[in-house]
Amino acid sequence: MRIRAALADRTRGAGPAVEIEPSYRRRSSRDARQLAEELTQNLADYRAGVQRLRRSELGGAIEARCAGAGIDRIAAPKILAEQLQLDDVALLDERKLNRGQLEEIGVALTGCALAIAQTGTIVLDCGPLSGSRALTLLPDRHLCIVGTEQIVDLVPEAIERLRPTVATQPLTFISGPSATSDIELRRVEGVHGPRHLHVFIVS
Repeated sequence: MRIRAALADRTRGAGPAVEIEPSYRRRSSRDARQLAEELTQNLADYRAGVQRLRRSELGGAIEARCAGAGIDRIAAPKILAEQLQLDDVALLDERKLNRGQLEEIGVALTGCALAIAQTGTIVLDCGPLSGSRALTLLPDRHLCIVGTEQIVDLVPEAIERLRPTVATQPLTFISGPSATSDIELRRVEGVHGPRHLHVFIVS
């Protein structure tokens, strides 16, 4: 409305504004299996590690991943620290850690708000499962749990589902490990966040 008012002297006599119906797809009919397959492929293309497993296998998969990397402590949102029972890895409530401790631990475990299959993107919303922004910016490794029920196909579907959150919470969109390129197109990882991303897609 403010733009229309500011341009009133230029548009006078141009006729009423015309509503344009978007022509892009806003809904998908693909099933959960197809969405999980595409998300897996696109995450792998972005150099993220991906595992698809049952919820009952999640704890063992996390421990196996940590054992291979010599990890014995993980920072996590309070709800995951309380719910997941791991034998050989300590899950630490991120709210009790300062930024220096987050960097020292170097590994974060989170859930997510949703994932977008078409773009291979994980969306974090600073909610109970996503944790704070510091949790997924400071550590060098990010382990992320995505439920198959959280996967949407298209970006418009994601935006529609996130609409109630946008006004109150910052959103972080993650497509693979943090990476950037300099003017000579040399890829550098870890400048703006974790160098390593591993996603557990859980059904």
